[in-house]
Amino acid sequence: MSENSSTRKTQLGCVKSSSMDKTVVVTVERKVKHKLYGKYIRRRVNYMAHDAANQCKIGDTVLIEECRPLSKNKRWLVRTIVQQAV
Repeated sequence: MSENSSTRKTQLGCVKSSSMDKTVVVTVERKVKHKLYGKYIRRRVNYMAHDAANQCKIGDTVLIEECRPLSKNKRWLVRTIVQQAV
């Protein structure tokens, strides 16, 4: 058999809330081009991510990775903190 390297989706976003225990809300923003007018529009999505060590603070830029369902709404895992908030 060949390598079984699973390629999981990753997203880069900003921590919006860290008030829950071992959970953070991460806002991921992307730009999409309007079909007719060609203007770029910002689209935002909020993801609940598992932060086992409770290290993330509001304003941190984090890399999240998809994983198995951990709760009703939590399907992402905080991989690394890219940049800490000032």
